[in-house]
Amino acid sequence: MPGIGDRAARERKPRAAPARRERTRLTVLRRACLLSAMQEDDAPRSTAEARRGTVVREAVSVFAATGYHATPVGEAAAAAGISQAYVFRQFDGKLGLFVAALERCHELVRAALRSGAETVSDGTPAEILDGMCAAYAELIADRDLLMLQVHAQSAADIPEIRAAIRRGHASVVLLAGELSGGTPERVRHLLARSRLCHLIAAAGFDTADEPRARVPTEGLCHGLPRVKADGPRPG
Repeated sequence: MPGIGDRAARERKPRAAPARRERTRLTVLRRACLLSAMQEDDAPRSTAEARRGTVVREAVSVFAATGYHATPVGEAAAAAGISQAYVFRQFDGKLGLFVAALERCHELVRAALRSGAETVSDGTPAEILDGMCAAYAELIADRDLLMLQVHAQSAADIPEIRAAIRRGHASVVLLAGELSGGTPERVRHLLARSRLCHLIAAAGFDTADEPRARVPTEGLCHGLPRVKADGPRPG
């Protein structure tokens, strides 16, 4: 026989549905409010990201001119049209801004390597690496990108900068190997050639009149030595 408690439970059950509907309505309302807030934040966030990108691009030029140690944070901020407070808030100071500029440089290097590989996508590994080298040589015709890397090496005693250099080179090695299918020896040769390209471009060996000064440029194309597909592998 059903008891009084069972009868009371049955009487309460119909009244639970409105409460559930109300909770559901509130949940939907909260989600709608959250979505609306997220959509309203999209424009400010996009603007902030664009501004950050502009600051980093300006920082590349500033640091390329005077390096890390000799560049006051105020100079980098002024070039980008921002306050020093913004630099510290967004980049945690000059060091963070320099690392961001160096990472931007490495992004451009990787983009150049991809572009170079696409020009000979059906070539041999050596030909693809050769295309990458030509694309890289054209990239660092932008002296800012060249000198930023030179200055980064001169400041490699700073752990954060040293780590950024390592990350950048590791990403280049990985990408070059993936795109070309070349052996570690050939990829290593690519890096060696890029360092030679840095020396030639930074010191102006390709425009020197003295015969001895032009020795590093002999046999080069676009500032870099060409690798023949049927030639011996570099040691």
